Amino acid sequence: MTQALEGIKVVELAQLAAAPMAGRHLADMGADVIHVEHPTRGDTWRGIMVAQGDTSSINWNWENYSRNKRSVTIDVFKTRGKQIITKLIERADVFLTNMRPFELEKSGLQYESLSVVNPRLIYASLTGFGETGPDSNEPGYDHTAYWARSGIAHMVMPSDIPPDFRVGAFGDNFGGMALAFGITTALFVRERTGLGQEVDVSLFNLGVYQLSFAIAQTLMTGQEQPRIDRKEMPNALMNTFQTKDGRWLLLCILQPDRYWSSLCQAIDRQDLEHDPRFESFTPRIENHVALLEILEEVFRTLTLEEWKIRLAGVPFAPVQNLSEVIADPQAEANDFFIPFDHPTYGVVNMVANPIKLGKTPATIRMRAPEFSEHTEEILLDLGYGWDDIARLKQESIIA
Repeated sequence: MTQALEGIKVVELAQLAAAPMAGRHLADMGADVIHVEHPTRGDTWRGIMVAQGDTSSINWNWENYSRNKRSVTIDVFKTRGKQIITKLIERADVFLTNMRPFELEKSGLQYESLSVVNPRLIYASLTGFGETGPDSNEPGYDHTAYWARSGIAHMVMPSDIPPDFRVGAFGDNFGGMALAFGITTALFVRERTGLGQEVDVSLFNLGVYQLSFAIAQTLMTGQEQPRIDRKEMPNALMNTFQTKDGRWLLLCILQPDRYWSSLCQAIDRQDLEHDPRFESFTPRIENHVALLEILEEVFRTLTLEEWKIRLAGVPFAPVQNLSEVIADPQAEANDFFIPFDHPTYGVVNMVANPIKLGKTPATIRMRAPEFSEHTEEILLDLGYGWDDIARLKQESIIA
């Protein structure tokens, strides 16, 4: 074995981002992931860049979410199409979907039905709002279920400006990793017991989980954690500061007494170290506004690059743009991005799988599939003949 999930077969009946990202994680680790698309509509994610006005010649979005997969087209709502996907599921280890409950019922692809076909099947479902409840069949997206409804947007945005949702697939990516974790856990359980099971993840639930640092307070005390203006942060050493060149850095000193002396040395303000207003934790809290104003003035005296040198050893981070992130020497040293020789685009750099396994690492073996690229190959492997394939195309069950 050269990869962790080599030999695992996954049928992925999903589109857009969250569930396909789970499939991509499994594929990066060596699983054979068959991405099922509708024979006429395809996967909406293939064209999402165009829909958002992006005119790039490289479909970078599709490549990021669908690499290492094979594509088959099947209309699962038609009888013969359902027969095809049932044959795939008979041989599969994992069925991965983000169809809503009513769609699964309409197609006959609920867990209760498929577990009869394959009792060892890991049935992994990602929804917007969960499989039960009054909103289980509502359309759920990253922005609606994860960001807005969970409370994240309320907590991270200042109260005097509208919530911002311009970062795409933020919750989707986390959802994909969470679902992949659930799937691999279920596979491990199956190795011990021989039993398949359901894995259920929702974007709404994930958003609540991500916010559990604050929600735990509300659950246990009935009080809501307040949104605090940056000038009202009790710990002035936990804040953002603008530099001489208009850039920003973030101080994140959660253990103020431990780093207070080092910070004073780094900013060349040794006089502050034993200032009675700031020399220990309690007076710093009492005088946090005064300290914040001093630090704001200090950080405006040098550029961000100069502060990056001076603040070494102090918990801080530059607020970087994306070009700076991909050129970050720490990212390079830890293989955050890896080159891939794409047969169409040539050598391109791609975001690596963040899970580093020492002996069975994730890899990029294949580009993202063209629409219906592997349909004939997969059907032949299932025992269909060329005449069968021709009839299925005529009936628009496959493309």
